Amino acid sequence: MSSSDIFLSETIGTAVLILLGGGVCAAVTFKRSKAHAAGWVAIAFGWGFAVLTGAYIAAKSGAHLNPAVTLALAIKGGTEWSQVPVYFAGQLLGAMIGAVLVWLAYYGQFKAHMSDPEVLAAHNGQEGMVDKATAPKAGPVLGIFSTGPEIRNAVQNLVTEIIATIVLVLAILNLGLSDNGKGVGPIGSLLVAFVVVGIGLSLGGPTGYAINPVRDLGPRIVHALLPLPNKGGSDWGYAWIPVVGPLIGGAIAGGIYQVAFA
Repeated sequence: MSSSDIFLSETIGTAVLILLGGGVCAAVTFKRSKAHAAGWVAIAFGWGFAVLTGAYIAAKSGAHLNPAVTLALAIKGGTEWSQVPVYFAGQLLGAMIGAVLVWLAYYGQFKAHMSDPEVLAAHNGQEGMVDKATAPKAGPVLGIFSTGPEIRNAVQNLVTEIIATIVLVLAILNLGLSDNGKGVGPIGSLLVAFVVVGIGLSLGGPTGYAINPVRDLGPRIVHALLPLPNKGGSDWGYAWIPVVGPLIGGAIAGGIYQVAFA
């Protein structure tokens, strides 16, 4: 498989992953949405189905869709190290494209939400509209794009992301690989989707379970670039945790697999 094939497959698959995953977050967040306030269970299942759909679409490249998975597979030996940057690039671009598609699909809801005085007042803890200078680090729609902790403690947040990613990647390495071992197979995609739902329900509460560096970084970049009025900040002070945590978790999972299961 050529580098261009890998890049295109991972780009499209990750874009669909973020479109559906970010889409369920938007659906639950916006007051002018039929799924408003559907809750965490809806979000967990929405992300699980997003992984399933993206994985089937990106089957040609092994459906990594996640740099932590790519890193673990390189450590395991299923993916060549020379291909790792290609996977990473496709995944990041796809994540950004998916975030833009969420914005387009919910354009009217974004516009209504960002101009709703009640929403802005509730988010900022004060009445009336708030300009960018006084907006908080995490704006009122950042949760549609990226993750954020319920309790801001860098060590705990990082450890949570590492643990959750280890669970995900170990499941992929043991259950989800195709016959050639280079990625997720058809049955494995279904199993991994259920694992993602389980991680969301069990371990997603503290940080929103990024478990995927580009899932958080790509949409966060898009949030920073989009022309959203009153959007607040993109919380770059937290942004390193959902990138570094999953990468550490993926590397540890790859090492555990080599020691315990290879």
